[in-house]
Amino acid sequence: MSNTGRGVLAGAFALLNSIEEAGEARLAALAAASGLPKSSAHRLLEQLVELGAVERSGGVYRMGPRIFRLGRTWQPYPGLLAVADGAVRRLAEATGATVTVCVLHEGRTMAAAAVQGEIAELVPVEPGVTWPASTAAGKVLTAWTPPGTPVGPLSGPWRRTASDIRERGVAFDREEVVPGVCCAAVPLYGPHGRVIASLASIVPAGRDLNAMAENLNRTARAIRDGLRRPTPRRTAAPLGS
Repeated sequence: MSNTGRGVLAGAFALLNSIEEAGEARLAALAAASGLPKSSAHRLLEQLVELGAVERSGGVYRMGPRIFRLGRTWQPYPGLLAVADGAVRRLAEATGATVTVCVLHEGRTMAAAAVQGEIAELVPVEPGVTWPASTAAGKVLTAWTPPGTPVGPLSGPWRRTASDIRERGVAFDREEVVPGVCCAAVPLYGPHGRVIASLASIVPAGRDLNAMAENLNRTARAIRDGLRRPTPRRTAAPLGS
């Protein structure tokens, strides 16, 4: 691809990122936020509107339906979200916890899927939301991440902590990120034994986190077994919708 082509793509994604952060905005604001000349931003925005990636209404631009459809097809491992759907919902219903499937993204913990529980008002969780890597889900992912992978800051003697997490197969967050909220997380293994995500339960402080870990491990095993079963085709399930 030519430098011109790369520049156009970079500009388009800069605009999409600016729209994501703003929710909706006018041309001048998006040009300033993306660092593009106003004429270039206008040209790219109109092309994105034609493609359905952006919507324009009364001079205001917002994310379009095509981006929504494309985004729903992403998942951290082929078939994972479709297989996890039922198991995650059952765990959330049985425990009242907010249950998430998480991955590392740009050094932070990102929810790839989520089912809301009783702490929804205190900690609203939906696919795409990110937290520091120091969450329980982030600790699990980082403990199994190859050296050199960029992650956010982790406090304390991390090498020893990571070794303990790998040995026990679980990480906890006891009000470390949000006061009054605790979390337990376990690794999600793919069919070939590689950690592909983490599974976490978020609950009010005071819950038995060891019992939560047992429930998470049972659910994680069910998901792993589901991934091992061949199916004609797997698509991402709209967890949390």
